[in-house]
Amino acid sequence: MKTHSEIVTKDIEYNDGNTVLQGYLAYDNSNENLRPGILIIHQWRGISDYEKMRAKQLAGEGYVAFAADIYGKDIRPSNTEEAGKEAGKYYGDLNLYRQRLITGLEELKKQKYVDAGKTAVIGYCFGGSGALELARSGADIKGAVSFHGGLKTANTEDAKKIKCRILVQHGAVDPFVPDEDVSNFKKEMENAGVDYVLTEYAGAVHSFTLASAGSDTSKGSAYNEKADKRSWRAMLEFFGEIFG
Repeated sequence: MKTHSEIVTKDIEYNDGNTVLQGYLAYDNSNENLRPGILIIHQWRGISDYEKMRAKQLAGEGYVAFAADIYGKDIRPSNTEEAGKEAGKYYGDLNLYRQRLITGLEELKKQKYVDAGKTAVIGYCFGGSGALELARSGADIKGAVSFHGGLKTANTEDAKKIKCRILVQHGAVDPFVPDEDVSNFKKEMENAGVDYVLTEYAGAVHSFTLASAGSDTSKGSAYNEKADKRSWRAMLEFFGEIFG
């Protein structure tokens, strides 16, 4: 898709039951054609400038991008301890996590210019796990892309509900996603007959697309420019396939 210049961005307030959520929308308003919608699921610190940057990038590629809020309006952990505690609520309650994911998808589909029949989800770290869980919920999407996300799930049989194609972008030496998880994920997908691609990026650890992760790979999380750029291009190619 060609790059556009007039990108509109705005916060979107929406609800999951009694919980108020605040997402972030980005789109090009230079034409009124319907276009695919991309749901973005944040990393464990909640929606940040990073997700907003990715939303604007996707809008520049001709998509409508919506960064969903899993935690709730104004819940934005400021350190790793808070982030781990907040993320843990959703890892520990998969039904709640999937409900927030589905609510975000429904909000995306309501937005102007979105072709509701052509949507996909992407996510980073915590959100990468979320992208896969949305797929496992049986959501009506065309594709799910996980960037350095966790791969294991509570019930591998849920993979049989997947209706979309899967792209996993994984750091080859990510210490937070053990080889056993990778092996089990592949078995899960194969047993369910899912159309998936799992790409491992050499030398990449966790958080390889986040410049804020720094460069010290010994910490287990670090930015990797090659992996970042290659995985972004792979995602765009994947979108070209699933959206035709």
